[in-house]
Amino acid sequence: MRSEREICETCDGGASASVLHAPHAIRIGNRRLTLGVFVAAVAALAAVVAAGIAAGDAATATDFAQKNLAPSLAHPFGTDWMGRDMLLRTLAGLSTSVLVGLLAATASALIALVLGTVAALGGKRADAAVTWLIDLMMGVPHIVLLILISFALGKGFWGVAIGVAVTHWPSLARVVRAEVLQCKEAAFVSVARKLGQGPVRVATRHMLPYVLPQFIVGLILLFPHAILHEAAITFLGFGLPPEQPAIGVILSESMAYLSAGMWWLAVFPGLALVAVVLLFDAAGSNLRKLVDPHSSQD
Repeated sequence: MRSEREICETCDGGASASVLHAPHAIRIGNRRLTLGVFVAAVAALAAVVAAGIAAGDAATATDFAQKNLAPSLAHPFGTDWMGRDMLLRTLAGLSTSVLVGLLAATASALIALVLGTVAALGGKRADAAVTWLIDLMMGVPHIVLLILISFALGKGFWGVAIGVAVTHWPSLARVVRAEVLQCKEAAFVSVARKLGQGPVRVATRHMLPYVLPQFIVGLILLFPHAILHEAAITFLGFGLPPEQPAIGVILSESMAYLSAGMWWLAVFPGLALVAVVLLFDAAGSNLRKLVDPHSSQD
């Protein structure tokens, strides 16, 4: 009996043999590219945080002899009305925003994991209660509820972090609930139960690995929302204090000087904030391609 390669060479002169192996090579290349983009995005975010922490003291240093300078080689983002270097202030502000986003998004994701699991495994009453709570939270605009919570807690770092954590879990809770319900009805879970495995073992050995990839992707995709909402309420005066370097503070203070032609006070920090959000989005999107079997061939 002839091999598959000999048959292909007979039919197409050997052209089909190489075609059979082409998708495999392309798939490996796609996954390597996806992994490379994910690692590069995470490394860039880590570099921003590290640079912001290192520039903490220098970002608040004033030099009135250098005030209101336009962007130059010595000051790429220019200086403000107090002679502070805007590049250092922007890095410090981004570092603060990223740390607030990390803390708030992690807490919010844990809330979503607990409530989504309770809704899926706790019976009809628990499911109805969690679903009602999700609908209630999604019916109130995020920014309004976030301002109320932050103001009630005295604003500042913890007020913003708790406000973001309490308001950003509903969407991920829905995803977790759907994933747990789907896993609960899967054939491999039924087989595990019939083999005598207890609820704890089934949850840790089967349900957790099934839900964990989607949970991690949802956690990463929560970061951009947390950062943008932190910057928004800080810009409105309900977030971080003015003496703390933050993107919202920088943008809010720059509004009074735009009419004087000092455009760099708002443009560069705003673009930097957009760049950080896009980095988080790139990390989350590429991680989804790596862990989600439905998109692993994209």
